[in-house]
Amino acid sequence: MSHYHAVVWIDHREAKVFHFNATDVEKLVLHADRPTKQIHRKANSIGSGHVGADQEFLHAVAHSFADAGAVLIAGPADAKHELVTHIEKHDPALKKIIAGVETVDHPSDGQLVAFARKYFKAEDRMATK
Repeated sequence: MSHYHAVVWIDHREAKVFHFNATDVEKLVLHADRPTKQIHRKANSIGSGHVGADQEFLHAVAHSFADAGAVLIAGPADAKHELVTHIEKHDPALKKIIAGVETVDHPSDGQLVAFARKYFKAEDRMATK
């Protein structure tokens, strides 16, 4: 089956990528090799306390939906924005298929796909006008 749409839910540990149409869904789960840990800042320490994004992980996630016609990127924190920044810097051609970036906490797989279907249904309706 053909899947034009995709939705990605991403945090710093994993990404769930769903390619879907109205009746079918294919799921792929990617795990970061070096998941970042939350670092608490200490007084008089050097640096921001922020560990940089795992570029290899972000590249693998971007590659996983490169064949989609439109993708919705979702997640609870900064990883979704880091993915978009990675795409802009390393694979700008993919930027054109990003339909949106949404904050979504920790939905079940079914909830995420339902959210994406609803999002694209509204988005597709607006695009035809």
